[in-house]
Amino acid sequence: MGMGTCLDIGCTYCRCTKEQSWPLTWWLLVMMSISLAMGQGHSVNNFQSERREWTLNHLTVHKTTGVLYVGAVNRIYKLSANLTLLVSHDTGPEYDNNACYPPLIVQPCSEPLASTDNINKLLLIDYSHNRLLACGSLYQGVCKLMRQDDLFILVEPTHKKEHYLSSVNQTGTMYGVIVPSSQGQGGTLFIGTAVGGKQDYFPTISSRKLPRDPESSAMLDYELHTDFVSSLIKIPSDTLALVPRFDIYYIYGFASGNFVYFLTVQPETPENGMPAGSSPGDLFYTTRIIRLCKGDTKFHSYVSLPVGCVHKGEEYRLLQAAHLSKAGKVLARSLNISAQDDILFAVFTKGQKQYHKPLDNSALCIFTIRDINTRIKERLQSCYQGEGNLELHWLLGKDVQCTKAPVPIDDHFCGLDINQPLGGSQLVAGLTVYTETRDRLTSVISYVYNGYSVAFIGTRSGRLKKVRVDGSPEGRGQYETLTVMTEGGPILRDMAFSLDRNSLYIMSDNQVRNLPFPTVTEMFIS
Repeated sequence: MGMGTCLDIGCTYCRCTKEQSWPLTWWLLVMMSISLAMGQGHSVNNFQSERREWTLNHLTVHKTTGVLYVGAVNRIYKLSANLTLLVSHDTGPEYDNNACYPPLIVQPCSEPLASTDNINKLLLIDYSHNRLLACGSLYQGVCKLMRQDDLFILVEPTHKKEHYLSSVNQTGTMYGVIVPSSQGQGGTLFIGTAVGGKQDYFPTISSRKLPRDPESSAMLDYELHTDFVSSLIKIPSDTLALVPRFDIYYIYGFASGNFVYFLTVQPETPENGMPAGSSPGDLFYTTRIIRLCKGDTKFHSYVSLPVGCVHKGEEYRLLQAAHLSKAGKVLARSLNISAQDDILFAVFTKGQKQYHKPLDNSALCIFTIRDINTRIKERLQSCYQGEGNLELHWLLGKDVQCTKAPVPIDDHFCGLDINQPLGGSQLVAGLTVYTETRDRLTSVISYVYNGYSVAFIGTRSGRLKKVRVDGSPEGRGQYETLTVMTEGGPILRDMAFSLDRNSLYIMSDNQVRNLPFPTVTEMFIS
C-alpha cells in the first residue's frame, strides 16, 4: 500500500476520511467483498510452462466454451477453465535462419541453419469458422489455422509472399483483429506488425482474406492488391535512411462500430534525420491510435493521432497495455456517455524516450471511443477545409498540404483518394484515474458489476492492483494490492475473465493463474 496515488481524494492509504462521500466502512465492505481468493481458503489454479526458457506469450478465453488457448515459445496449449492441460501442440524449435527469404520450407537456403525457437506473436479465435489462428516468428512469420477442439492443423500457408507476416522474433510487437463477413462467407484479418528493418518484405499494416475454406488459395491474400492501390501500408526505405531503427510496434487493437483501431508505439521522425553519433536512446517515441473503416480495402480511411494523458504537468505517453470495455452505469454518467458505449482503458509510462526500458512512473487512463471519433472527425474536417498538412512524415517523407474539397464529413466518413493517409500532432488526452511511481503498470482489464467499474492492473513485480475508476474524483482510487506472481516477474498484457466472470486469468512469463472471486454478487454496494 502507499505506492500508488489515489487521485485527488486526499486519503491515507486510499481510505477516505468520514468527511468525504465514501466512508471508511464502505471501503472495508468493498475490500471484503471483492477481494480475490489469495489467502482466503479458495483454491488458486496454476499452469506452468514446460520449460522455463519456453516463455508464455499470449492468452485468450473462448467466449462460449470457456476454454483457454495459450501461445508460448514452441507450443500452443488448450486448457480447461481450471487450467488442466487438454491439448499441447508443438510449433518448434525448427532449423531456420532469419535471413532465409523465402523460408527454407519453400526453397533451399544457403544461409547457415540453427535450431530456432518459434515465438508466438499472434493468437486469435476465428469464431465464425470455429478455428484458431496462430502466427509465430519462424520462417518469416508464417501462420497456422487449427481446429479448436484438438489443435489439428487445418492449413499452414507458406507458398506466397503474403503468407510471411514478419520475421521479428519479439512478442508484443504484432496485433490482429478479425472482422467477420456480413454475409458469413469469410472474414477479414486486420494485422499490424513491427518489420525489423525488412520494409520491402512486410507491410506494417494490412488487411487480409480469411476464407471459409481453409484450403482456399486466397487464404491470407491482401483484400485488395493492384499496381496502384492495396490493402496495406509499408514503411518507406527513405524513413529508415533518416531513422535507421524506425519501426512501429502494435500494442493493442479492437473493432468498435464501423471501424478497426490499433494502438501503436513508434519513434518520431525528425525532418532532417537523426544527428550524427546519436543512439537508440536519443529517439523520442509516441503512442498513436490508428483508425480504419472495416470495409475500406484501399486504406483511404487511415487516420493516425497521438494519444496519452497528462496529470499534474507530467506526460504519460508510452503505452504498455490497453483494454476495451463497456462504460457501466456510474462511469458512463460521469463521462456523459451511454452505459453501453465503448471505453478504452490504457496504461502508460512517463515520458517519451524510454520505450525499451520504460520507467516505473506510470498511469491508468480512460478514453471514450466517442471522444476519439470526434477528434478524428475534427481532424478530417480541418484537412478537407484545406488547413495545414497531412502530418504523416514517416510515411509521406515531406509536408503535404491538405486539399480543400467541399465534402461533408460525418461520423461514418471513410475517406477519398485525397487527403490520405492522414496524421496529426494534437494529443488526444485521456482521463487520468490512477498513477504509480515504484511498480510499473504492465496490464489492465476492467470489470463492471451492477453498474460500477473496477480496473484490475498488473505490475512489473507481479502484483495485482484493484482500482475503482468511476464516480467523482473523490471516489476513485486503489483499494487493494495483492502479490499474485510469487516469482516476482511482471504480469503480462493478456488478462481475461472466466466465462462465468467469477474469476480472473493472469499470466507471467512462466505461468497462468486463475484467481477466483469469493463472492462476486457482493462486489459492490449502492
